[in-house]
Amino acid sequence: MEVLVERLEQAVIRLEEVSAKIQGCSGSMANGDINGVNGEPQCMNAFDRLLRGPLSEYLKNSRIIGGDVAKHAEMVHNALQVQRTFLKTATIHQEPAQPELTDLLRPISDQIEEIQNFREKNRGSQLFNHLSAVSESIPALGWVAVSQKPGPYVKEMNDAAMFYTNRVLKDHKDSDPCHAEWVRSYLNIWTELQAYIKQHHTTGLVWSKTGPVAPSSLLAAAPAAPCPPPPPPPPPVFTDEGTKPDSSAAQRSALFAQLNQGEAITKGLKHVSDQQKTHKNPTLRSQGGEHQTSPSKGRAPSSSTPTAAKKHSPVLELEGKKWRVEHQEQTHDLVIEETELRQVVYVFSCNNSTLHIKGKVNSIIVDNCKKLGLVFDNVVGILEVINSRDIKLQVLGKVPTISINKTEGCHVYLSKESLSCEIVSAKSSEMNILVPQGDDDYREFPVPEQFKTVWDGSKLVTEPTEIAG
Repeated sequence: MEVLVERLEQAVIRLEEVSAKIQGCSGSMANGDINGVNGEPQCMNAFDRLLRGPLSEYLKNSRIIGGDVAKHAEMVHNALQVQRTFLKTATIHQEPAQPELTDLLRPISDQIEEIQNFREKNRGSQLFNHLSAVSESIPALGWVAVSQKPGPYVKEMNDAAMFYTNRVLKDHKDSDPCHAEWVRSYLNIWTELQAYIKQHHTTGLVWSKTGPVAPSSLLAAAPAAPCPPPPPPPPPVFTDEGTKPDSSAAQRSALFAQLNQGEAITKGLKHVSDQQKTHKNPTLRSQGGEHQTSPSKGRAPSSSTPTAAKKHSPVLELEGKKWRVEHQEQTHDLVIEETELRQVVYVFSCNNSTLHIKGKVNSIIVDNCKKLGLVFDNVVGILEVINSRDIKLQVLGKVPTISINKTEGCHVYLSKESLSCEIVSAKSSEMNILVPQGDDDYREFPVPEQFKTVWDGSKLVTEPTEIAG
């Protein structure tokens, strides 16, 4: 009995100590979170779990693949560490004014730009789809500047990555299972981030209500004691505070700050009177739409000329198993003759040009092209058209699948041998399939762009619709 009494007394003492700790920290609660492990708010502990879990697994899988994927993963790691520093600042500071907030967001926008530039500089990489998946979704880190419901914004970025992760899964389905693990671990980062936002920042980033106003630099806002980082490599050290950011990074930071204004963003719009509206003032239309200016505000001639776009050298070369056709302008005699079954052809940023691919290749990708004519003999895999405009394709032999994504204007001339091919389209318009009729004649069929979906009692049924009239 004495032993039981002693144990009960010890239990009461421990409960009193826990109660005293909770009461002591209640006055220092920030953002509605009771201090958790090591005195950190619950929102920071939850973010650290994301870094120790999904991010660490993604880093591990990226290092297994190696090469450009591993380098890209280190950049993602650095970006999330910068975001952690920003979130820590928000837990102990009040929200600053717009100019200071823009400067405070700049390190995050710099990290996003670095990750996207790495993809652009390595377009010839064998792991380009991996780099594209990361590059298309990394703007999700800008959720801290979204004033209302940032969770759906992160989901939208995650969906953008899935277009490329599906290609990764397809390319490595039978060769290396670690690529499937890489896809799963990377997408899990954004899934967990959505859950984190829903729990701790549902309607936007929550700032402290009692702390001082946040400074304009993460260096000045960083606490004296460093927070425990996730598994190696260690977090980056920010020492280049005085470096002047380039204009694109500044513009991205300004965009984040403007998004954070919410409804107030429209206050800077200028009122247009009825005399300045062309649909209410016929004299303006007769003058070619020129706006009248007040005598006190004459139009000064511009002293600066717009900066010319960077000129890329045209490329037509075989790199390993990939034919690269890039940056061709007004060239109509492009021919690839010596082809093999294992080779792929990647056509990028070609304008007003014509390409003929002879023989049989594994696959063809047309990316970011305008007014391109493509003639090819045989493809054993897939022909993909993405982010392009005014494309004309002609099949002389066979192709099992044609994929058209994010494209405006695409005419596909099929051969008699390729009439059984599958045509898959998404987010595209003005698509027409021309089927051979006789020797030199074609019959044109438009691909539906409008669909009707109904519930039949057990499932959704979708079918194309025709607009009368």
